[in-house]
Amino acid sequence: MTVTGIGTDRTDRTDKTDKTMTAQDVASRLSSGMTIGIGGWGSRRKPMALVRALLRSPITDLTVVSYGGPDVGLLAAAGKIRKLVAAFATLDSIPLEPHFRAARQRGAFELMEVDEAMFMWGLHAAANRLPFLPVRAGIGSDVMRVNPGLRTVTSPYADGEEFVAMPALRMDAALVHMNRADRFGNGQYLGPDPYFDDLFCEAADNAYVSCERLVETAELTEKAAPQTLLVKRHSVTGVVETPNGAHFTSCAPDHPRDEAFQKAYATAAADPDAWAAFSDRFLPAQGDEKSYQSAVQAWHEEQK
Repeated sequence: MTVTGIGTDRTDRTDKTDKTMTAQDVASRLSSGMTIGIGGWGSRRKPMALVRALLRSPITDLTVVSYGGPDVGLLAAAGKIRKLVAAFATLDSIPLEPHFRAARQRGAFELMEVDEAMFMWGLHAAANRLPFLPVRAGIGSDVMRVNPGLRTVTSPYADGEEFVAMPALRMDAALVHMNRADRFGNGQYLGPDPYFDDLFCEAADNAYVSCERLVETAELTEKAAPQTLLVKRHSVTGVVETPNGAHFTSCAPDHPRDEAFQKAYATAAADPDAWAAFSDRFLPAQGDEKSYQSAVQAWHEEQK
C-alpha cells in the first residue's frame, strides 16, 4: 500500500521482504528524466557498480543530486546529465573531477552549486517531507548570486534573522553503497563516515543499496555496534551484492581507493582518443560488472 505523504512510488516496507536484485534490475527500474541521488562523498564509497549499470542503459536527461565524484564525471562524459545539484565534484586526491570540468566548460548541463551545509539541509528537508529548511550557510556568499532562484526567509521571532530557504532535494531514486547489508534492506557502514547515505535513501521515493557483501541480519551486529546500521529497511527498495562495487573509489575498511586506476582514469579523461580507448576497454556498452572487474584486474597485472 502507498504510505500517505511519502510519495506515489513508495510502498510500506516494514515487513521482511527479500529485496535482492542485480545492478541491471536497478537500472531497469529507472527512466529518462528522473532525479537521481547518488550517495558517498567525492571519491569515497560511491555506488559505482550501479552507476556503471546506468551508463550501459539508454537512460538520459537526468537531474543528478550528489556530493560529486567519478559518478558525476562518468555520467557527464556519457551525456546523461541535464542538471546537476552538487556542492563539489572531486576525486579527492585529484582536486577537480576532470569530466565534470570539461562538461562545465562546454556548458553541457545546468548546475545548481550550493554550500555543503545547504546541500545537507536540502536532504534533511526532503527526508522530512518539508518544502525547505532555513540555513545560515550561503548568506553573504556568491551562492545567492549564482542561484537566483534561491529565496530567503526571516525568522518570525524577536531575533528577525534572515536565512537561506534551502529547497528540499526530493529524488525519484537514490543509489548508495554500503559495506554490508542484509536481503531485507538494512545497510551497514564500517568506515569512518556515513556520508549522509541514510538521508539520500529517506529523501527518495525509491532507494537502491549496493553492498560489498550480503550477510544474514544477525551478522550485522556480531562485530560492529548497532549504530553502524545506517540505512533502515523501510527506506530501501532493492539490495544488490557487488563485491568491489565502489571501485575505483574507496570503501574502507574493505578496500582503499584505487589510486593508480583513478590516475589512469583522470589521464584518459584529458584526451578524447585516450578516453575512447579507456571506455572501450573498461566500460563497453555490452559489458557488465563482471567484465569490468576482470578488465581492472588484468590492467593491474600489466602494471607490475
